[in-house]
Amino acid sequence: MAESGARDEIPVEILKVEGSRGTRDIAVRVRPGAGAPVVWLGGFRSDMRATKARALDAWAASQGRPLVRFDYSGHGESGGRFAEGTISDWLADAVAVLDRFAPERPLLVGSSMGGWIACLAALARARAGRPASGIVLIAPALDFTEALMWEAFPPEVRRQLETEGVWYRATAYAPEPDPIRMALIEDGRRHLLLGAPLDPGCPVHLLQGMQDPDVPWRHALRTVERLPGAGTLLTLIADGDHRLSRPQDIALICEAVERLAGRISAG
Repeated sequence: MAESGARDEIPVEILKVEGSRGTRDIAVRVRPGAGAPVVWLGGFRSDMRATKARALDAWAASQGRPLVRFDYSGHGESGGRFAEGTISDWLADAVAVLDRFAPERPLLVGSSMGGWIACLAALARARAGRPASGIVLIAPALDFTEALMWEAFPPEVRRQLETEGVWYRATAYAPEPDPIRMALIEDGRRHLLLGAPLDPGCPVHLLQGMQDPDVPWRHALRTVERLPGAGTLLTLIADGDHRLSRPQDIALICEAVERLAGRISAG
């Protein structure tokens, strides 16, 4: 899903994260500014130089806002192998980045898988008495390893995963297929959110394309049903796809972030 662009003006910092397979080098870009830090959490196989991430960075520059972007392990400029990654690993990467670069009331912007990671991180912070200040979710793929993968796989794919441990799925976002491992599916089950109420302790704005083939818009409704009624807003984009990277989509995303950032400043 990566949409890497030209050379980035913000230099990379390396954050070392300890894990079960040793130390991972996580690439981070931090734009300085004033106010609550905005943190970008990208999607499955995407990176911090993709279209939406760079557009949000340009918005932050225009507003004088601090913005933190990073690549999960096995993604973009970070170390590690993508095929070995799990939701637990990528959540640990996000938590380490938040603790180091945005410890106080960050505004989280999560795209696709990043929406799931953002909600998991926000829940952990809320339980610890350090809530996020707001969350913007773009085509959020909460529980995708179970709800959008395992439950949708035909029997022969499930059998291959159970017997061989990996299945290679063709994707429209990269020339090579996605390696889907049974370890990813099993680890995802440790982090499922849609079976119970979900209260991240802050306002949430979801943006969802209704022509999204990867995260159906009804999946966004399931997420909304789990969130508190107060403070939750859903924007459905009738002709929007999964990327939501057209100029009009980017404008809606930046407006949503700006609206939440304004509420934070006013509060």
